[in-house]
Amino acid sequence: MKVGIGSDHAGYRLKKLLLPMLEKEGFELTDVGTYSEDSVDYPDFAVQVAKGVASGEYDRGVLICGTGLGMAISANKVSGIRAVTVHDTFSAEMARRHNNATVMTMGERVIGPGLAAEIVKVFLTTEFEGGRHQRRVDKMTEIERQNLDATC
Repeated sequence: MKVGIGSDHAGYRLKKLLLPMLEKEGFELTDVGTYSEDSVDYPDFAVQVAKGVASGEYDRGVLICGTGLGMAISANKVSGIRAVTVHDTFSAEMARRHNNATVMTMGERVIGPGLAAEIVKVFLTTEFEGGRHQRRVDKMTEIERQNLDATC
């Protein structure tokens, strides 16, 4: 599985800890940055990962900032993306099983590295159930399409 991963300065340390674990698990990673704790703007990294997922370059995306919230808001501005902020394994699992979320975000200031590693593994290895959930995901996609049509 190809995974785009990115962080801002507030998520850099957690991302740096997660990279070797994800590589060991066999995920093919593309780290879009940032590469230090120098202050940067999280939307710049969220959009890179989200566009990569939307285009099919990556199968899924992982974004880390201080809370995960700004990354999720930014990633969701990219058409076709369903980004969710998760800070527990149950939410990560359900985001995939029921919502077919394509990007997960988390906050370094919210959770520790051990739990973060478990959350990312669950998110990346859980499949979408489809079935009755597909109808709901299709409705979300239709809302997005209608909003795009309304702005053109």
